Amino acid sequence: MTTKTLYLLCSAAPPVFDVAHVIEDAQVRGWNVCLGLTPTAAHWLAESLDGLAALTGHPVLWQYQLPGEPDQWPAPDALLYAPATFNTVNAWALGLTDRLTIGLAAEALGNTTPVTAISCTNSALAAHPQYETSLTTLRNAGVQLLQHDNTAADATPFPWAAALGGLDHTALQH
Repeated sequence: MTTKTLYLLCSAAPPVFDVAHVIEDAQVRGWNVCLGLTPTAAHWLAESLDGLAALTGHPVLWQYQLPGEPDQWPAPDALLYAPATFNTVNAWALGLTDRLTIGLAAEALGNTTPVTAISCTNSALAAHPQYETSLTTLRNAGVQLLQHDNTAADATPFPWAAALGGLDHTALQH
């Protein structure tokens, strides 16, 4: 079985604390995982960054490299952006690539890399009129989008397994 490369990109929302388990699950499924974080998510996981790099075998990235520096990751076969916060969803849909993770996600769309995302916001931010417009933009661009309300009264689990399962299916077709 040929290993495919997955870019796992994460914003700062509570599900990011499960990222080591997600990486392990993806690896069991045959993915070579490269982890990218927003600056705030990198701050939240600061004490775990070395361990996460060891787990993936790649540096954990959260900022752009300098011009002329060699790429630190292989090209992606698929991309999972989860959790994707209100700010991430809106910036991505608008093409505001000042953060590495948004730039990688935007490029993936331009390169027709299969992309799955799990939005993660609270109901108050989800009610903002730009949010639904941004979700529609991403869906229209081909993003397989799963939603998760992280303040829902029923506290439904974050759908990591569903996202990885969808990527497995996409990888077989791609």
